[in-house]
Amino acid sequence: MLTLYFAPGASSMAPHIALHEVGAVFEPRPISFSRKENRDPAYLAINPEGKVPTLLIDNRPLTEVAAILFYVARTNSGAKLWPFSSVELEAQALSWMSFIASTIHPARRRGEEHFVQAFRIAEHRMGGRPWALDEYSVVDIHLFRLYWRFVNASHPSPETFPALHAHYERIMARPAVRRTIEIESVIGYELPA
Repeated sequence: MLTLYFAPGASSMAPHIALHEVGAVFEPRPISFSRKENRDPAYLAINPEGKVPTLLIDNRPLTEVAAILFYVARTNSGAKLWPFSSVELEAQALSWMSFIASTIHPARRRGEEHFVQAFRIAEHRMGGRPWALDEYSVVDIHLFRLYWRFVNASHPSPETFPALHAHYERIMARPAVRRTIEIESVIGYELPA
């Protein structure tokens, strides 16, 4: 039994998309930041940090986007969202996931110029490829969620980051992404500035 605690548009959007991509059966539990549901004692008993996402796996909590994406991809190998073909590709996936979590994600809080600089690095890392690795993977989902946030907040022209914009467009066309965005937008976005 899987239960996903998420806040629409927050980092939890990436695991939400991944669960839809693999066709997982899960119970969605939206958390409202404006109502401070992430600070509710019942939620803090599950995730003492009060952050999203939290994925309950048979009532055992798993936190952090990269860990949840890895779990979803590895436990649904038929969906091919993790590069099982070589240790090097797995290491590249981990490199991307670390870069996204440690460089891109915190850049937003440091200001627009830091966010832009982080995406310049990501643009370079894409190297003109359609996906971060050889094929679509949870890495692309993780990268997409942050670029989606950037696009919706800053509205950069497609020419600013052509590889990332093309990547964004490809992912926006995916049924699992459209479904997740539809579900989350109906609940409503409460993202901090």
